[in-house]
Amino acid sequence: MDIYTAVAIPILVSILWLFTASLSRSSAPPFTNKRICLLIAHPDDEAMFFSPTLLALTSLDTGNHVKILCLSNGNADGLGKVREKELMASAEILGLRSSGDVLVLHSPDFVDGMDTRWEGEKIAEVLRQAFGGQVSSKKREGDGDAPRATIDVLVTFDRYGVSGHPNHVALYHGAKAWLDGLMKGKTGWRCPVELHTLTSTSISRKYISFLDAPMTMLFGFISGLKASGREDRAGGRRQALFVSDMGQWRQGQKAMTTAHQSQMRWFRWGWITFGRYMVVNDLKRQNIG
Repeated sequence: MDIYTAVAIPILVSILWLFTASLSRSSAPPFTNKRICLLIAHPDDEAMFFSPTLLALTSLDTGNHVKILCLSNGNADGLGKVREKELMASAEILGLRSSGDVLVLHSPDFVDGMDTRWEGEKIAEVLRQAFGGQVSSKKREGDGDAPRATIDVLVTFDRYGVSGHPNHVALYHGAKAWLDGLMKGKTGWRCPVELHTLTSTSISRKYISFLDAPMTMLFGFISGLKASGREDRAGGRRQALFVSDMGQWRQGQKAMTTAHQSQMRWFRWGWITFGRYMVVNDLKRQNIG
């Protein structure tokens, strides 16, 4: 390899990265002035999997108010109190307004562990208590009262949980159960909460960092063509893509290396360096009801 090639490759890689990050911002659905909750299972999920989403949604020009609901303090190794404090610090690095926008549960129903099964209905009950299932006084004939909630958008893992962790998978089922219950008997009304889930990918795509962005864009375009026309009936586009630029990528890494120091074992350095979820998040809006 000659010197010109050696110089050209990193320049071209940087240009491609900046281009995909810029393109994703221009094509993303409008999440503005929304009340948004990120539902996670453990402290560090927000940084290892959702940092591109959080950095985009907490940007000051969006006017969003983002909160995090974490169903356990990650006490599998006896570090629950430490990890809870780490989550608070990480959330502020990733753009949340304050640590007061982070809620961590301490419930025997949600014990951290690969062998622990969390019940979807119990997660749904937590969401009902946190964000409501009340109805308004405005009525439509034959359709009952309009469903209401205190958030506009709920973001969490998809049915595969990205890493396959059973606690992650349970969040999807719990979120769906809550919203399906909220819309029960509400024919004719639109669900007041949009559920967006983080798309799981194959292992071959998990470690190619920003290089997965063009592939994700292509898949999203093809999926959009197949679903042509459904977006309008659902009240908005069904997919969102967030690609961090280099500065945001470093900010996501900082959330791990500075805040989640107790979790920085050797293999996590590989994840925060090469992991696509540190750079690329593609969210899919789920059908409710």
